[in-house]
Amino acid sequence: MTQPNILELAKQGDVQAIASLMNRHLHPKGITAQVAFQDTCLEVILESPQVLNQQVLVPFIRKGLTALGAASIEIVKVYGQQTGKEFPSWSKEFNLGIAEAELEAVDNEHSSSNPQPLTICINLSGDTAQGLTNQDFEFIANQISTDILSSCSEIFIQKVSITNGSSVITKER
Repeated sequence: MTQPNILELAKQGDVQAIASLMNRHLHPKGITAQVAFQDTCLEVILESPQVLNQQVLVPFIRKGLTALGAASIEIVKVYGQQTGKEFPSWSKEFNLGIAEAELEAVDNEHSSSNPQPLTICINLSGDTAQGLTNQDFEFIANQISTDILSSCSEIFIQKVSITNGSSVITKER
């Protein structure tokens, strides 16, 4: 089979084509993929002599299948199995019904059209015998808040109140 044929077959849900595409990338790493399909569920068994890294392989499989865009695949079950073992070391199931890019677009649309309050409550307590003052608590709370809020964008309103070692920071975006 030539590459365009394999890719086209994989987009149609052909398990041999999907396995072939996966194995092109996984074989050099000592991993073999076996693929089965039933109803709308694609099962992928990844096998290797070593215990496989779930945190690396599941996103890899998800990204590849999402990019493939096979409409017939809704649910994916991925299993990591060590060669010679009877049962998988781990398994993960995820839904391909809505692509991540579509979810992100919906989230972005929702957050940009409706301001959402974000409240961070930081309760600090300490031993006054150690010399901690309200100013120390305020400084620590502000540092923590800055770190947390650095990932938020489009902040319009900021309210900060610090009382008796508690800091409540409300930011609206």
